Order: sequence, then structure tokens, then C-alpha cells
Amino acid sequence: MLKQKVQELFNEPGCATNQAKSDSERKRGCSTKGLMPGAAAGGCAYDGALIALQPITDVVHLVHGPIACAGNAWDNRHAASSGSKLYRMGFTTDMSELDVIHGGEKKLWKAIKDVIADRNPPAVFVYQTCVPALIGDDVEKVCEVATEKLGVPVIPVNAPGFVGSKNLGNKLGGEALLDHVIGTMEPDDAGPTDVNIIGEYNLSGELWQVRPLFEKLGIRLRACITGDARYRDVATAHRARVNMMVCSQAMINVGRKMQERWGIPYFEGSFYGIEDTSDVLRTMSRLLVQQGADASLIDRAEALIAKEEENAWAAIRAYKPRLDGKKVLLYTGGHKSWSVVSALQEVGMEVVRTSVRKATSNDKARALDLMDGEESALVGAIPAPEMYRMLEEGEADIMLSGGRTQFVALKARRPWLDINQERHYAYAGYVGMVELVRQLDKAVNNPMWATVQKDAPWDADGNILTGGEG
Repeated sequence: MLKQKVQELFNEPGCATNQAKSDSERKRGCSTKGLMPGAAAGGCAYDGALIALQPITDVVHLVHGPIACAGNAWDNRHAASSGSKLYRMGFTTDMSELDVIHGGEKKLWKAIKDVIADRNPPAVFVYQTCVPALIGDDVEKVCEVATEKLGVPVIPVNAPGFVGSKNLGNKLGGEALLDHVIGTMEPDDAGPTDVNIIGEYNLSGELWQVRPLFEKLGIRLRACITGDARYRDVATAHRARVNMMVCSQAMINVGRKMQERWGIPYFEGSFYGIEDTSDVLRTMSRLLVQQGADASLIDRAEALIAKEEENAWAAIRAYKPRLDGKKVLLYTGGHKSWSVVSALQEVGMEVVRTSVRKATSNDKARALDLMDGEESALVGAIPAPEMYRMLEEGEADIMLSGGRTQFVALKARRPWLDINQERHYAYAGYVGMVELVRQLDKAVNNPMWATVQKDAPWDADGNILTGGEG
């Protein structure tokens, strides 16, 4: 079944990248080449599934595997919760060598019983890892029996690391929601302006920067899949009227299948930048009206957009002269390969390169349009020496990337700003754009750079420039 599920995801009709390939290419999967040794450092399928689902805050996330599998990239992701902190606790079956010999199903059953008795969660998510998958543990059957006998939904997440990349794991996590969670409960308060956001994980509280915009328009966020989510929110998500995809590369299968099963239209958007945030509010309002909401919603959205844009630009105005013309090396991926470009261009900064790793064909097309059709400005993985050269020679004034490449910028004595999931600041919506501009100004105009970029106080012969012997 897992093989069939993976092949189905490789043939995802909602993914433009997959559909552009031949039949034989699709059979080889989302990557045109096999993983290289060490590639799992960027995240395996299990890691991707956990990242996608663990922001459901009130359930137990139980890892079935050796204890080392419980250590993953999750702890570096600042996905915030407005309520339960149960999602932050690590639960594992801690499989040993004896479990490999005798099987781990009994140990899993006992762990599920114990954690339900101890924590009384609304559900338990059980993550299949490589070891139990290889020895043949029937995790799905154990979860089925546990659900029946214990009266609590126990959700199998069949995404062992060896099946593929982190991105594939994101999709397999979405499949677990589609198979076992979404549509299993009925809300008693469904309304004509209910929406879901798919692929938003509330990193550093970014969801909370845009939720107030919905509330001002009378739009109710039924479920965020999965940032700051509750189990019941996700289980009743099938009664929303519109779905918004924040990162289609991660969960396009969820949006597409919810449209097929429950007739919920979806669109892709971004909350990074003033213009993109306004486009989201316009598109969401228009689709809700098409789905039966009051037609006045469109006019109210335009009034709110005008007010919020005015406030944002007023706050940004003082920073714009200090950032205008500054050159940026953007090394991220996915939808941020274009959405952050748009945000930076709004304040007059020039993006000299943007990485399109993990980006869909649609993402790349948007990035190319923003870069005035300059294909050389769209790059994949950039070797560290090339990053260093660009920064050291002044081709870029600042680098925006994840934490793993920050030291390249610091070695080149150039400013760096975290734009990936490890960041501590939220950059979504209008207020997030103001915060992004503030942090960019603090980074690129910090007076320390004028000091650290000076030549060392000794010459090539070892003599102190101010006189004396070296």
C-alpha cells in the first residue's frame, strides 16, 4: 500500500512539475536523480511527515522506532501554539535490538495504551520509521485495533524515511489526514465564510499576523493545516468553503483531493509582502462570494486593504531610503523563491539571485516574472564558495537564507538575515512586512560592518600599519 501511495503522489495531477514529465520520469519519482550519501541531513520522509503534522497542538505524536528517530529537525522550527503544549513533548517506543528480532507491535500497543491513559488526548498520531517498516510491523493494524478498543482515534502515518525526501514526507503526512482525519467529524457552526489555510505552520506566530485580517472581514478560519491547529479543527475542515494553499509543493495533494471530494475550490497565495497579502484577501473574498457569501464582502475587503496598505507604507516610509538599491542574495526555496522577492522589491531592494530549490513550475514562473525574465537570476543549489565570492566581491550586500549557510555570509563579513523556519521573527501580512523591513535595516545598516570590513591592521609583510615591527 505504501508503494502505491508513493506512486500516486509522484503522479499528482495538481503538481505541474510532475505532469510536465514523461510517464517513465514520473515512475522514478519527484527527483530526477537518486539521493546522495548524507542527503538525509536535509530531511527524510519521516521528518517531512512529522514537520507537516506536529503543529496539531493537542494530540500525542508518537514515534515508533529507535529513540534516535525522535531527534529531528522539529525542535528548530518555531511553530507556535495559542493553547496546548502537548505537541512539544516527545513520545517514542524506543525500539531496541530485541524488538528488531521479535517485532515491535506489542511495544507499540502498550505505548498507545499508556499515553492515552496518561495524557487523555483527542487523538494519537503514530509515525512509522525505517526500522519497524523493514521488519514488517503492521502499524496500520495496531492503530486500527487501538482505535476500536480504546475509543480514541489512533492515526497511522506511514512515512518511513527510506521512501524518499522530506517533501514526499510532507505529502504522505497530508495523505494521513485525508485518509483518517479530515471529514471524520461534523461541525455544528458551519458558515458561508469558513476557510482553510493549507501548508501554513505558524512559524514564529505568522498565522496570528493574518488571522486578525480575516476576523475584520468576518471570515472564519475553520482550520489551519496545520499551524496552531486542534484535532477537531482538522477533522471538520471539509466544511470550509474555500482553501488557500500557502506552499503547494508541500500539500498540493490535500487541496486537490478536498476539491474532488467536497467541492472546495483552492488557490495558491502568499502572505509575504504588501501586494501579495492584498491579493490573498481579494481572491479569498471573491471565491467566498462565488460560494454563496454576501457580495458586500468584496467591497469590505477593498476598504480594509486600502486602510492596511496605507498604515504599512506609513510605517515603512522611514526605512525605504536606507534600503533602496541594496542588493540581496536570496537562498531559500519553495514559494518563498518568489514571494520574498516581491516583498523585497516593494522597498526598493534588488534581488540579484533567488534559489528555486523545492519550487514548483508555477513558483519558478512567478519568480522569473519578478526578475524581469532574467533566467540567470534563478538558481538551484549554490555552492558555498560561490556564495562567498558573491558576498565578498560585493555582488550582494546581504544574504537571506536558512541557518545552515549563515556562516558563509559571516566569513565574507557581510550581513545575513534568517528567512527560513528557524527564524525568531514573524514576517507575514502587513505587520509582518513592516517587521521584515525593520530587521533588514538593522542587519544591513548595522555600523559594525564598516569596522569588520576594514583591512586588518597589518600589511602583507607583517608590519603593523601604524608603525613598528610586526
